[in-house]
Amino acid sequence: MMKDAVKMNQLQNLLHDSLIATDHVHHCAIIRRKDCNVRASSVGFNLHHDQVQMLLDAFKNPPQTREEGIYFDDQQYKCVRADKNSIYGKCDKRGLILVKTQSMLIVATYTENMFPSVCVEAVEKLADYFKEKGK
Repeated sequence: MMKDAVKMNQLQNLLHDSLIATDHVHHCAIIRRKDCNVRASSVGFNLHHDQVQMLLDAFKNPPQTREEGIYFDDQQYKCVRADKNSIYGKCDKRGLILVKTQSMLIVATYTENMFPSVCVEAVEKLADYFKEKGK
């Protein structure tokens, strides 16, 4: 039990240092793909199992996701990128970034006062870190 708590704390710190600290990530979470378990998330960002499953399902058919977009947090996001590892959605001046690694899904959002490119870069960099670690 203690080992899990330490791991979660490390993930929480990683999430903060690599994403929230950029000031261009509004909400974010690190999710274990196999069970849709949220391993770390920003304050006030609560994802439910069915939401997570829906986000993961978007990776199953990137062309369809590109065409239909993604419904998330009561908003329809227009898809600006969808491939087997990354999905970017846009809704007005806000955005949703999803990046998948071997065992994790990183979810991040940005708002109108943030730079989408900084958010994307931070999320992709964190995903690369997990990929290097084989996670």
